Amino acid sequence: MALKPVYASSDFHGPAASSSSNEVELGRQISFMPSKFMVVGHRGHGMNQMQTTDRRMSEFKENTILSFNSAAKHQLDFIEFDVQVSKDDCPVIFHDDFILSQVNGTVFEKRVSDLTLEEFLSYGPQRGPARSSGKPLLRKTMDGNIVAWFVEQDDHQCTLKEAFKRVDPSLGFNIELKFDDHIVYSEDYLARFLKSVLKVVFKYANGRPIIFSTFQPDAALLVRMMQTSYPVFFLTNGGTEIFYDTRRNSLEEAAKLCLEGGLQGIVSEVKAIFMNPTAIAMIKESKLSLLTYGKLNNVAGAVYMQYLMGIEGVIVDHVQEITEAVSDLIGSQKAAEKGSTVATRAVEEAKKKPKISEREISFLLKLISKLIIQLQ
Repeated sequence: MALKPVYASSDFHGPAASSSSNEVELGRQISFMPSKFMVVGHRGHGMNQMQTTDRRMSEFKENTILSFNSAAKHQLDFIEFDVQVSKDDCPVIFHDDFILSQVNGTVFEKRVSDLTLEEFLSYGPQRGPARSSGKPLLRKTMDGNIVAWFVEQDDHQCTLKEAFKRVDPSLGFNIELKFDDHIVYSEDYLARFLKSVLKVVFKYANGRPIIFSTFQPDAALLVRMMQTSYPVFFLTNGGTEIFYDTRRNSLEEAAKLCLEGGLQGIVSEVKAIFMNPTAIAMIKESKLSLLTYGKLNNVAGAVYMQYLMGIEGVIVDHVQEITEAVSDLIGSQKAAEKGSTVATRAVEEAKKKPKISEREISFLLKLISKLIIQLQ
């Protein structure tokens, strides 16, 4: 799709909006070079996994204010969450394309983007001191079964605006712009979606660090065209899954899209990086930032190896365990700034570590390959 310039309305009052024009200043390059290795909480304190014996995957309802503020208690830099836009143009936070519920034992599904805000908020726990129950929320398991969405600590559905107003302001937001992989979207639809999101961001960000990311190539290009205040990252499976749109099928294609569209970086499935480690140098030479996501990021050793390989951050589900491991292995910059002698020593030790050799990388990659097989 060839995209034409789309401009953000002056109603946004965003930092990228010109005081004398409705047009956004295009072409100004945004710099995004994190000063330290970043840890990002996936959907807040971690995604929910149905029918698991690992209580960490069902402790807090994902993508809720409760999950976000629980994540903020740890040494995270950002939280990542999924934003969709309701039928009446309100940005809401929810991962799945469809909401599953049931009435009188009959299961039904409704596309999130087909619901009004009022309808969206009617599912799950309701607001107010009574904490009454709304329509039940169900979810599909990996094998296709439909089960009750059970978590130990539940919370009501929320909007992007609410997240800005109620989540710890020191926590950065990685806003994933969520689209259905099986739909080809028109440019008009994408522009309407993005304008709804940007209107809220520009009004309520108030200096909070923000990263936009998306698997949808045209949405990534368009949000970059519409604003120059916040970095835009392209999400990719890096070839671990194959899609009709070839721009999604390799790290090389992801880098090409970023360079052509002036994006700031790539967020890759971590398996793609370990299976193609030479791509890291290509991405770095292109002056793009590189973050990763995936199950392997819940393994401390895999995270530490990424740090050694020059990857700049990881999106994780096991927030407490990985933030503690990163602090131990890499050194906590925040604690060091407060004068912690333990953290200071950790930082100094990290600086002393030799550059990882090709032989060591080869050995570690073999171990990672075994982990990949175990996690599939």
